[in-house]
Amino acid sequence: MRQQMISTLLVANRGEIARRIFSTCRRLGIGTVAVYTDPDADSPHVAEADAAVRLDGTRGYLDTAQLIAAARTAGADAVHPGYGFLSEKPDFAAAVIDAGLTWVGPPVAAVAAMGSKIEAKKLMAAAGVPVLDELDPAGVTEAQLPVLIKASAGGGGRGMRVVDELSQLPAQVEAARREAQSAFGDPTVFCERYLAAGHHVEVQVLADGHGTVWAVGERECSIQRRHQKIIEEAPSPLVERIPGMRERLFAAARQAATAIGYTGAGTVEFMADASGDFFFLEMNTRLQVEHPVTEQTTGLDLVELQLLIADGGRLDPEPPAPQGCSIEARLYAEDPARGWQPQPGTVHRFEVPPTVRVDSGVVDGSQVSVFYDPMIAKVISTAPTRRRAAAVLADALARARLHGVRTNRDLLVNVLRHPAFLDGATDTAFFDTHGLSGLAAALAGPDAVTLSAVAAALADAAQNRRDATVFAAVPSGWRNVASGYQVKRYTADDGTEHTVRYRFGRTGVQLPDHETVALRSARPERVVLTVAGVDRGFDVARYTNDGQEEIFVDSPLGPVHLSAVPRFPDPTTAVAAGSLLAPMPGSVLRVGANVGDTVRAGQPLLWLEAMKMEHTVTAPADGVLTELNVEPGQQVDVGTILARVEAEPPEKGER
Repeated sequence: MRQQMISTLLVANRGEIARRIFSTCRRLGIGTVAVYTDPDADSPHVAEADAAVRLDGTRGYLDTAQLIAAARTAGADAVHPGYGFLSEKPDFAAAVIDAGLTWVGPPVAAVAAMGSKIEAKKLMAAAGVPVLDELDPAGVTEAQLPVLIKASAGGGGRGMRVVDELSQLPAQVEAARREAQSAFGDPTVFCERYLAAGHHVEVQVLADGHGTVWAVGERECSIQRRHQKIIEEAPSPLVERIPGMRERLFAAARQAATAIGYTGAGTVEFMADASGDFFFLEMNTRLQVEHPVTEQTTGLDLVELQLLIADGGRLDPEPPAPQGCSIEARLYAEDPARGWQPQPGTVHRFEVPPTVRVDSGVVDGSQVSVFYDPMIAKVISTAPTRRRAAAVLADALARARLHGVRTNRDLLVNVLRHPAFLDGATDTAFFDTHGLSGLAAALAGPDAVTLSAVAAALADAAQNRRDATVFAAVPSGWRNVASGYQVKRYTADDGTEHTVRYRFGRTGVQLPDHETVALRSARPERVVLTVAGVDRGFDVARYTNDGQEEIFVDSPLGPVHLSAVPRFPDPTTAVAAGSLLAPMPGSVLRVGANVGDTVRAGQPLLWLEAMKMEHTVTAPADGVLTELNVEPGQQVDVGTILARVEAEPPEKGER
């Protein structure tokens, strides 16, 4: 029986998960307190809370003392950690409880037991849960390859490396340790056998303080990049097709939770093979990023149940039976085609069709910061069948208005529409099997880009007419006597340049390079073209960044991003050949060569850290490193000239 109800909750987190928790609090009549660092001062989660407290430093979300002080100052009587940051730190849980606040999470001892993946595997093995053997990095042999290096204290793919050549192991272990230290404050790593084509399957558990333990349902999270999930679904296609596997999974998950006296919401993660054998990976002692697919298929509010359990409440004897299918896609500000580079910057417009659930950390005008994870939203579909859920989610993503930062939207849509995905062939080698380059291809094909450029030019002409102070009714560039064409030039994301020539005359607009295209109507924000007898609408939006005009054209043919080519380029913006530009804002971790060194194409020259991940900058060609403009510890902005490689002249007799 509950002794006291939570009245005001501080969420020790940011962005999407803070907003998600606040939404449940509002429904339950619970007051809310947000915390924020300076980069997040204008974040939606701050505006939506009843009160907000500023934290010092960009790492303020990791500062226990500041978070406890914020709760006291704002009058909160409970703390929810969200996920990431301090959510799985037993010292933080203990500090919350010692401060006399209600901890919305599992017992401190359970958090500690699962906090080290190394120790957690030993506990699970003792409890009879199947595990993969832990391997000491120093003792790995050729016969044990490939192996997966993992951070003992972490998750989210940080500190993970796959190694299939023994000679690479020492360097990869050191890189994993650096990343683990940066992300979790603990450099401890270990190895285990790597299942190259395994299935990542997890079970959502809930346990109250009265002995009831639920296995709510399973999720499959095998579509991953850098060992971090990007598409999750419930139920698991693998589990659905193997008789008896669900029962065995649920029994193992309940066994794991019971073994450590667990209460609250948690997830027991397993790696499974195609035959249905599975092995314990880890237990996340918190709410998972992908929890919405379980909510969508069960009708439960997992945050509400967390609050109920924290208040001392009881679960029903059995959870509701799942129904239907739900798929979640994580929308990241990143470029899959360029090594998943994060793309910090301004989100000019964020609008997703109402056919799906959206858990988002951004609104129009939000900034994606270099200091934190680049996930900007989770988009979730629900339908009676898996194929219908995939179709609905792919359609919603394709139609979404995503203007500003580059995202992984096209990749997500291509995966959701891929025959192998639709058939349930979703192991962790999906990108290797089907080719990342093809999966990351733009949704808009060459013809769609061409038509979008035409629409952009005619929308610009309509804008010029709207802005005109005299002769506003006269079309832009109109001449009573035939004259030259007006010309607009645009660069697409693939580097191709598109020239649009047009002229307004007595019979309408003339497009000499597009004979099958006619203008139906044009406004600054929408153009309708008749293409080979079919009317097609194009929505056009323009933004100016640092003097560069960016155009986003949305249509059923696919979203297109164009950059207007200036009529008179600024000569001071030219960059010397061979220059290496910073692909993102970040900090220089290491330098791998000195000025005067001979380098080879692809050789690592610099390592940058951004959004808690390492990014390698390599030599573009064989040559000599003639400039090095940065040093370790230096902060750089996107576009900063880091170094320059001067190509080697050809040998005598070569051409």
